[in-house]
Amino acid sequence: MTLATTLSPTAPTAVVTGGSRGIGRAIALALARDGYQVLLTYVSRPEQAAGVVEEITAQGGSAASVCLNVGDSEAVQAFFREQVKDHVNLACLVNNAGITRDGFLVRMKDEDFDAVLSVNLRGVFVCTREAARIMSKNRTGCIINISSVVGQMGNAGQANYCAAKAGIIGLTKSNAKELAARGIRVNAVAPGFIETEMTAVLPEEQRKLYTEAIPLKRLGTAEDVADAVAFLASPRAAYITGQVLAVNGGMYC
Repeated sequence: MTLATTLSPTAPTAVVTGGSRGIGRAIALALARDGYQVLLTYVSRPEQAAGVVEEITAQGGSAASVCLNVGDSEAVQAFFREQVKDHVNLACLVNNAGITRDGFLVRMKDEDFDAVLSVNLRGVFVCTREAARIMSKNRTGCIINISSVVGQMGNAGQANYCAAKAGIIGLTKSNAKELAARGIRVNAVAPGFIETEMTAVLPEEQRKLYTEAIPLKRLGTAEDVADAVAFLASPRAAYITGQVLAVNGGMYC
């Protein structure tokens, strides 16, 4: 694991998992604009992660990137031990990393179900546990989990993904109750249908159906989600914990 030696040990730092592209990239940029030093993780495409770091530094911020598979519990523990604890001032964790292995229930393989739950749910649990141990000593911090509207309303062909995203909501509420006494806030953001690489390849007819189901009549942007995360990570949300902020254009379950 390459050490993120360029970061200050005292500046308030936000760890953003899956921060190299899409929603994660927008979150990293938004938090950097709000004064956070950003440590983002990625699994593939290191050049994209490096690009986000360059964008942040070009705007006067400070950032570094580290390769990390949040589905690997031992790697996550090593990351927080070797990159975070006693190395940076951990003020915020955004659990954004996730994968999909879509398929209808009757054809879904065990390994596809397990892979999605491992990254999208257990990964959030392990990252949160390790971050909470560090934040507890400082008696302050915020954790923001990226759930999804499909975790609230379900979606055909995504039993594994929906189960993981629904689990994140339960995890968020439970962790908020446990960690409040230690000064740590835990919230979730549940995006609706957002313009990403995945939605960009949808057939036009399917995009039209999604848009018609959204009261605001448009897909969201990664920046819409990032703005919600930045709010929850700011002092303006100091009295908010255990909540799920829907960013879905009015598309409720």
